[in-house]
Amino acid sequence: MELLDRLRAGLDRTVERLSGRFDELARTADAERTCGEAVDVDTIEVLEELLLSADVGVAATEAVVSAICDRVGQGTSLRDLVLEELRGVFDVVEPGHAVPEVILIVGVNGTGKTTTVGKLASLLKAKGRTPLVCAADTFRAAAVEQLAVWAGRAGVELVQAAEGRDPASVVFDAVTRGVDQGCDPILVDTAGRLHTRVNLMHELKKIRRVAGRALPGAPHEVWLVLDATVGQNGLVQAKEFMTAAGVTGVVLTKLDGTAKGGIAVAIANDLRLPIRYVGVGEGVDDLLPFSPDDYLEALFRKTTW
Repeated sequence: MELLDRLRAGLDRTVERLSGRFDELARTADAERTCGEAVDVDTIEVLEELLLSADVGVAATEAVVSAICDRVGQGTSLRDLVLEELRGVFDVVEPGHAVPEVILIVGVNGTGKTTTVGKLASLLKAKGRTPLVCAADTFRAAAVEQLAVWAGRAGVELVQAAEGRDPASVVFDAVTRGVDQGCDPILVDTAGRLHTRVNLMHELKKIRRVAGRALPGAPHEVWLVLDATVGQNGLVQAKEFMTAAGVTGVVLTKLDGTAKGGIAVAIANDLRLPIRYVGVGEGVDDLLPFSPDDYLEALFRKTTW
């Protein structure tokens, strides 16, 4: 399947929630505008309800609705207005790409971090890069075993250590080896940790410091893996990780398992972080580079004509 088709399939549950209501709303608003009437309060309230039901978030919804109210008389259809305003939410300044690039993968338990690292390694290898994977979750043996399977499938090297070893020291070894062998990127899978566990969050700070000793400037990216099914609660987790780990981007997993796929808008609006990839299934090809345009087209595609 093409990337857009897989994204559309992943967002089917969210589209079902919107299920024609947005189409009807857009037709009504455009008919009112054509007749020279202002879009009425009921229409705006329904739009607000629809955006909130898709988990776009209160702040982003209020900003989008306010902007649309200011622009409804400009001759643009309601659908296009919504898409334009939502697209602007995703505009962030992109950092330069370091070579070699060290990418730290962080998040709470159960978000799919280890699987994401494996899929990333496979995807980047297929694009001609030479990933090296670091198993820095030294407290969960299953995580190392799982990552070893993924690394084997992708045909990339895995750096691991004995169970219980200091994660920071494993990261140091991996970054050093990656630099020596010309690998790029170096993907570091860290242990899942609750954002409320202060000692574990401090451990992330240590990992960052040690990575920088092995390669000045590392880690160049810190990607937070968020479970889309958690919804707005994920934003609370993200803010804590941003403080402790210096998060620079988000990987949004399990987008196919939620009816509130609008959470990507809330993430971009509230956190001002770029979404790097989205997971729309269990397969190796179901981790997709995030495209705001494709995402919004899939989310607000017409279901009735």
